[in-house]
Amino acid sequence: MNSKPTKIAVAVFGVVLVLGVANRSHAQTNAILIGWDGCQRDHLKECIARGEVPNLMRLTKDGALVAIDVIRTTDTKSGWTQILTGYEPEKTGVFSNGRFGPIPVGYTIFERLEHHFGPDKVVTVAIIGKGEHVDAGPAEKVRVEEPQTEPGGRGRPAATRRGGAGRPGRERPASVPAVGPRRPGPQPGQIIEEDGVKYRLIPARPYFNTKQHMDVFINGLMQNDKVGQTALEYLEKYKDQRFFFFIHFAEPDHAGHRFGENSKQYNDAIISDDQWTGRIMDKVKELGLADKTLIYVTADHGFDEGQSSHADAPYVFLGTNDPKVMRRGLRVDIAPTILERLGVDLNKITPPLDGHPLTAPYTPPIW
Repeated sequence: MNSKPTKIAVAVFGVVLVLGVANRSHAQTNAILIGWDGCQRDHLKECIARGEVPNLMRLTKDGALVAIDVIRTTDTKSGWTQILTGYEPEKTGVFSNGRFGPIPVGYTIFERLEHHFGPDKVVTVAIIGKGEHVDAGPAEKVRVEEPQTEPGGRGRPAATRRGGAGRPGRERPASVPAVGPRRPGPQPGQIIEEDGVKYRLIPARPYFNTKQHMDVFINGLMQNDKVGQTALEYLEKYKDQRFFFFIHFAEPDHAGHRFGENSKQYNDAIISDDQWTGRIMDKVKELGLADKTLIYVTADHGFDEGQSSHADAPYVFLGTNDPKVMRRGLRVDIAPTILERLGVDLNKITPPLDGHPLTAPYTPPIW
């Protein structure tokens, strides 16, 4: 980092103490957005108190650590869509894990930067732990299986008996062209009927359009080690070019669903996120890019306290080395913050962003 002593902003979840700062230009060359999927703010505070996330604290000592709140659905599809676009779901069409469509062309940070700098003047990269919910798959046509009864005629669905094939009404792919794999759980999409067979039309996934307008989109890596190592390799590859990276760690969310928010496994997953964040910071420094790379760490949602769900988990955070971040905000404020700091004129974006940069005061209208 730049060592010139001017001002250093230290913020802990919305309370900013002005102590001195590292001078940075308005338009930075590079930015990295790191996702700690499912990291609950209160649990992170406990990790901070125990000294378990030293790299996050190292990152924020010259920047800020502020509260980010969620006022919409607390799930993955809607969360990362808001973070990566700066729009509410009415504009992106991504309302939840079960109600979604492809984000319109040009709406993401990746595409905004490609347009602003020119495709040959910036590298846009996404390296993602999750395969589902942060995905770019095409639309699918999935056969809707009708409930069947047991031989013998008692009217009992065959799929419900012990050892049966599954639950009545579960969807499985039809043996016809253009039919995708079965996807568990409730599905969005219109039901149609062709030749007496019912199908559900599953929309393209949120990043279907985005993937076609950026340089690298890799998802489904699952483990933090795979995500982190891949990120380091691509940082090395693109060290001589302007870049924007989205690096997504999924292990807290996976551990939270399996073991619960208060489990050791969930806590260990957050520690792993911090360790890999530190390795990414060290790599940026090793490449000589620390003075011109802004790093932002955030989460899409938290977890219900002590539970293995996040039905109502709106409390997350933003940690950054960006000294201009000065206030707490909403999930939707992160994209405009990054775009503004990379020199994009927010007033020229259409449709206007719903979020507001965290680098300036903002008071939401009462009505």
